[in-house]
Amino acid sequence: MSIPTKRACDACHRRKVRCNSRQPCGNCSQAGLSCTYDAIPQKKGPKGSRAKVISELRETQKQSDLTSMLLQDGNKSYGSPPQSPTHHARASDLLSHELIEGCTDFFFTQMYPTMPILYREQIRHAVGDMGHSVESNCLITSFLAFMLIQPGIVLKTGHLMDQPAGSVTNPKMGSVLMEEAIRVRKGYDYVENPTVDTVITSFFLFDCALGLNKHNTAWFHLREATALAQILGMQDENTYMFDNVVETSRKRRLFWLLFVTERAYALQKHRPLTLHATISLPTADQDPANYSLAGFIYLVNLYRPFDDTFIGLWNKSRTDCSPLTLARLQQQLTEALPQFLNTTESQAADLRTSQQWLRTMVWQLSIANGFLSSTSPDTSMTFRFPIEIAKDLVEVTRQFSKQSMEVHGIGLIEKVFDVACTLIDVMSCVPLGSGKFEPGPQEYLNSLLTLISTLRGGESRFLPLVMTKIRDTLPAIGSHLPQHLIEKYNGSGHHGKQQVELKQEHSGGSSSAGSSPFETPPFMHYYPLA
Repeated sequence: MSIPTKRACDACHRRKVRCNSRQPCGNCSQAGLSCTYDAIPQKKGPKGSRAKVISELRETQKQSDLTSMLLQDGNKSYGSPPQSPTHHARASDLLSHELIEGCTDFFFTQMYPTMPILYREQIRHAVGDMGHSVESNCLITSFLAFMLIQPGIVLKTGHLMDQPAGSVTNPKMGSVLMEEAIRVRKGYDYVENPTVDTVITSFFLFDCALGLNKHNTAWFHLREATALAQILGMQDENTYMFDNVVETSRKRRLFWLLFVTERAYALQKHRPLTLHATISLPTADQDPANYSLAGFIYLVNLYRPFDDTFIGLWNKSRTDCSPLTLARLQQQLTEALPQFLNTTESQAADLRTSQQWLRTMVWQLSIANGFLSSTSPDTSMTFRFPIEIAKDLVEVTRQFSKQSMEVHGIGLIEKVFDVACTLIDVMSCVPLGSGKFEPGPQEYLNSLLTLISTLRGGESRFLPLVMTKIRDTLPAIGSHLPQHLIEKYNGSGHHGKQQVELKQEHSGGSSSAGSSPFETPPFMHYYPLA
C-alpha cells in the first residue's frame, strides 16, 4: 500500500528530482532503488550530475545489501557436521569466479615475488575443494579477504556477485570474509593437526587485521602462524629432507616470510620474537613457478641481523648495548642491497623502503642509549643521520610507480611515516642550515608528506598524525609545507578529532614541494625484470 509522506524520499532528494512522496515513490520504483525517508533534511546545495548520483546510489545500496546478506548469513549457525559439504557451501556460493580470478591474477602479477607461498594450481585445487574441506574453504576465504583489504586492489568489473561495472569499495567485503574464515575455522581442530595451508591461513588473517588497524588481532594471528609453523617443524632443517622438491621449497619460503614479518612487526609494535635463522635460505632459482627468488632473499638478509639481542635491546629487556655493535649494523644495512636490483618494481619498492626504515630504527636505538655525537666521524652515529636517510628515501621512492608501493599496503606507509616523524624530531633539535641551490630537510619532509598523502590509506590514517606532530613539535615550519596539505587540514576538506591547524604565513615554500613523487616513475631502466 502506498503511504503518502510530506517530503521527498532520500534518493529523490539526493538526485534533486521531483518526488511523488509515496512509498515507494515512482522514481525509485522506475530506477530500482530502495525508497527510504531516513535522512535528516539539510540545507540545499549545488546541483550535481543526476546520472552520476543515481549510479552512486545504486552502487551504495547494492554494496550495502551484499554486506548485509553476508553478515546475516554469518550469524546463522551450522547444523551439519564439520566435514559436511553443506557446512562450507555458503561461503563458496558468495564468491564469484570473477572475484577469485581477479584476486588471483593480481596476486601473481604484483605480490607473488614478495610472498612466494602459493601456486596457481594450489589455488585452483583449493577452490574446487571448498565445498568439501574446511581447510580449503578457510584458505581461499582468508586469501580473498587479504587481497580485498591489504593491497587496496580495485575491481573494475562485476566481481562482487551482481555488482554493476565500476570500481567498488572492497574493505567491507574483505572484513566480512575475514570474519567468515575465522568463524568457519572454529568448526574443526586445526591446531592439533595443522598443515602448511593452515599456517598460510593464519598469516593471511594477520595481514587482514593489520590492514584493518586491529593490532591485537593481528598479533594473535601472527603468533598463531609462527606457533603452527613450529608445530610442523619448519624451524628444523631435518624436516625438509623427506618432502618433495616443490613442497620443500614452499615450506622453506613460508618460514622465511614469517621470519621477516615477525621482525618487522616486532620493531613496529615492540613485540618479542619466536623464529630464528635455523634453516638454510631457498636458492634464487628454487621456484616451481619460474620466478626468481633473488628479491625475496635480499629481503630476508635485510632483516636477518635483527636477532633476539637487538629486539631485546629494542624492547628494553636487555641493557648490554654497545655503540660498536650498532655502527656495524648500520654498515651491514648500507651494504645489504646492490646499487642495481634485478627484481620486480614492487619488490624494489619494498626493499629500498625497508632498508631506509631499518637504518632509522637502528639510529633510534643509538640515540636512546646515548651513543650519538655531533663530532663522530661515522655519520650513522651523529644527530643529523636521519636527514641523510630521508634524502635517500625520497630519491629512491621517486623511481617507483604508485601501484608498486601500494601493493605492500599499510606496512610500507607506516615505514615512510616513521622516517618522516624521526626527521621532524631531528629538525626540532639540531641546527639545519640549508644550501641555496640544493634541497634540505624541509624539502625532504615535504616530499615524504606528499608521498604519505598520495598512497592509498596514508591520507586517512597517517597524515593527520604526522601533521599533528608538526603542529606540536615544529609549528614554525607550517609556512613551508605544501599548500594543498595545509588547505586540506585547515579547510573543510578534513573534519574530525584529528584536525590540525597550521597557518601559512607566506608562500616561501618550494614551488615543487607539493608535486607528486610519481611524475617520473620509469622503473625498468633501473631495475630490469628477472
